[in-house]
Amino acid sequence: MESIVSLSSSSLLHLPLPNTTLPPLSPRRLPLHPHQHARSARLVSHSTVPSSAASTLTITDAAIAGEKFDWYAHWYPVAPVCDLDKRAPHAKRVLGLDIVVWWDREKEQWQVFDDRCPHRLAPLSEGRIDQWGRLQCVYHGWCFDGSGDCKYIPQAPPDGPPVHTFKKACAAVYPSIVQNKIVWFWPSTDSQYKDIALKEKPPYVPQLDDPSYTCTMGMRDLLYGYEILTENLMDPSHVPYAHYGLLTKATTSPANSTRYVPDLCLDTKSYDSFTDREGGKPSKMTIETLDKTGFLSMNEMGCSKFIAPCLYYSFGTIGSRNESVSSQSTQEDSTKTNKKEKIAALVFLCVPVSPGRSRVIYAFPRNFSVWVDQVFPRWFFHIRQNLVLDSDLYLLHLEEQKIAELGPSNWLQACYVPAKSDAMVIAFRRWLKKYADGQIHWGTKFNNYLPPSPPKEQIMDRYWSHTVQCSSCHAALKGMKVLEVVLQLISVTSIGILAAMKQNLLSTVTRFLIVFTAVICFLASRWLSHFIYKNFYYHDYNHAFV
Repeated sequence: MESIVSLSSSSLLHLPLPNTTLPPLSPRRLPLHPHQHARSARLVSHSTVPSSAASTLTITDAAIAGEKFDWYAHWYPVAPVCDLDKRAPHAKRVLGLDIVVWWDREKEQWQVFDDRCPHRLAPLSEGRIDQWGRLQCVYHGWCFDGSGDCKYIPQAPPDGPPVHTFKKACAAVYPSIVQNKIVWFWPSTDSQYKDIALKEKPPYVPQLDDPSYTCTMGMRDLLYGYEILTENLMDPSHVPYAHYGLLTKATTSPANSTRYVPDLCLDTKSYDSFTDREGGKPSKMTIETLDKTGFLSMNEMGCSKFIAPCLYYSFGTIGSRNESVSSQSTQEDSTKTNKKEKIAALVFLCVPVSPGRSRVIYAFPRNFSVWVDQVFPRWFFHIRQNLVLDSDLYLLHLEEQKIAELGPSNWLQACYVPAKSDAMVIAFRRWLKKYADGQIHWGTKFNNYLPPSPPKEQIMDRYWSHTVQCSSCHAALKGMKVLEVVLQLISVTSIGILAAMKQNLLSTVTRFLIVFTAVICFLASRWLSHFIYKNFYYHDYNHAFV
């Protein structure tokens, strides 16, 4: 997919959907075929178009009195399986809870524990997996199996009481499940939720498990909160401006007159008269079926859905409708039509970490250009994806600070949102206020105050927020560092050889080649050093000079 995930030739996020109709979607399962999404458009009334974004939110307030969203009664994504090393425990924070994820060799499954040893509360994530596949705390050597039972206390005498079998010696275990190649956990260690996976599962995205699709997953920790992350992903109108030069490079082909832009898909026929350099334009949106589980958004190009608390997604077909075979009454012709459809999806998982901190896990499954992901490694795509995230990271961090000064419950009063393109953002804020009192409930751990704003270099950091957490980028970084040293050694060695040998033993051509090799290797090492720093450590972004 020539998109945000990969090549610079073109980009896409929201894609046009065909004009068909179907009953509404189940809130917990995404359809395999985008037509199912498009058909839910019948739920939207297009007879009248309100004049403001706020008026598009024709949502009834007939909610059950006292119906509130329970943040601790839902599944939360922890990390993609591809970024978890089975040889070591991994520390994560989700919903203010410090957890450790580790691979249980005995049960052959990922386990999620409370990240503290019951002995002296040392972090288990700093431990190791011992030779028997148990999670070992490295502070005093206590070992735990996949059920959280303590199996060994080195300090307890073997002929003494079996203190390791006492309940207080057990580690706290969270229910966990792997779905869509992602580890999820239920944020409660209460025994009544031990088998919650048998009763309720996370939202399922079929495309992520479909072998005919390819998708590149990524993950990034961000220094702004869950609310800002979610509403930003729902805002298509910011793309031409905040991501100018990254996602707004329009491309057209003779067979298709539609230019694709991430978070925005614009038809060139209605996009010929730009009002500014960036090409922003009005857009129509309607919001419907807003309830405690989320809401559905429709616009002239397609639809998107928010399934609380984490999932925001949209998808559709690519290609001119003129290219598709006309539907016939026979099943054979219908099959031929479906085979010609190029389907692409966009999946975002917005994870609340702590006040002022969030994590995004994203994937862009598609059933075309599959070879691209097979040829290029994941880190190649992550370079551009991280640059996209960087381009509005700092301004969103500052925006959150200003919203916090006014109070999150005053968002609708403080922000002036007259355009219809803000409809999804308004819907999310209304959902948040109606069902969650305008903010995440962190329990007793946090007081909902934002931490002090760190320096910009820390906000824009890539190394700790992504590189060390991404198996592909981390491996690429180590390989490039080795290559950098090799290039420097070749450069120095070439100059040393030239200096040590007698001049009359080398021809002019040979001396030139040695010097040329030394210079090229030196310049290559300097370029590689700059490339490593900008793409794996820190990349500043200044909108004034874009």
